Amino acid sequence: MIDRKRRPTLLAALLAVCLATAVTTALAAGRAFAADCSAGYVGLTYDDGPNSANTTNLLNTLRANGLRATMFNIGQNAQNNQALVRAQRDAGMWIGNHSYTHPHLTQLGSSQMLSELQRTQQAIQGATGTAPRLFRPPYGETNATLKSVEQQLGLTEVIWDVDSQDWNGASTAQIVQAAGRLQNGQVILMHDQYATTVAAIPQIAANLRSRNLCAGMISPTTGRAVAPDGGGDPTGGPTTPPPGGGTCTATVQQGQQWSDRFNLSVTVSGSSSWIVTVTVTPPQKVINTWNGTPSWDSSGNVMTMRPNGSGNTFGFTIQHNGNWTWPSVSCRTS
Repeated sequence: MIDRKRRPTLLAALLAVCLATAVTTALAAGRAFAADCSAGYVGLTYDDGPNSANTTNLLNTLRANGLRATMFNIGQNAQNNQALVRAQRDAGMWIGNHSYTHPHLTQLGSSQMLSELQRTQQAIQGATGTAPRLFRPPYGETNATLKSVEQQLGLTEVIWDVDSQDWNGASTAQIVQAAGRLQNGQVILMHDQYATTVAAIPQIAANLRSRNLCAGMISPTTGRAVAPDGGGDPTGGPTTPPPGGGTCTATVQQGQQWSDRFNLSVTVSGSSSWIVTVTVTPPQKVINTWNGTPSWDSSGNVMTMRPNGSGNTFGFTIQHNGNWTWPSVSCRTS
């Protein structure tokens, strides 16, 4: 029998042991994901999602192994599985455009190409609040007409350096071997729907760590893998901005323009924890955004943009409706 007078002491000892075990486990996990990125960054990409049968397993496995990746979503899949698109975002992944129905785009006319890409932009923005900046053409097929359409929508084309061949029946070991060829800045093609691809993730993560490589984002400027802006949660979660304070400055630059609309980009300096307010003048309307998380007031004329882990430069497209005046832009720290 346990002496009741000793019970508090025993309970305290037991709690101490549990706490020590938890701390040791947490430290071990921290060591497992302590990233040495001295050899650079690579882009892990997964096409053709989201798929209800496999996407959740894919996201869970990536996060469990401390990896972030770019998901090139098919528009109709995104439209039909909007909760999974949000799950991709919430897991810290980047989301790209992979056309609406996955056709051979180079066999289509420019208006059909535009529809394929634009509908996908709208589906993904409808689910997440942010339109993609990256586009992967189905089958890697591209031509000058498609590149012109991409440019019109502010999209950067991303092909790949390494093909995992998972779509061609590659085994898990073969997928791991393909990923082992990745070098700094390079991008690998994989797919959302294969169990063999998910099974390869732990070994891919271990191989990257052994070579001092890290999984990075794909730059919308160069289409190459780079460091995630502002660091990031080593478990693969969304980037946590530093505490607020101080001041920030928002600098506006003009991008492309067409007969009915124009692009603007905003670069924020002075803080990584910013809130930018953009006020358009009716009948202008913001019809597309990228690299930030927007919200709107009841009038629809005031857009508030916050960081989404894609750095301190964001952009948007204004349908001018006859008014070419730039909107007013102001910045404050959160």
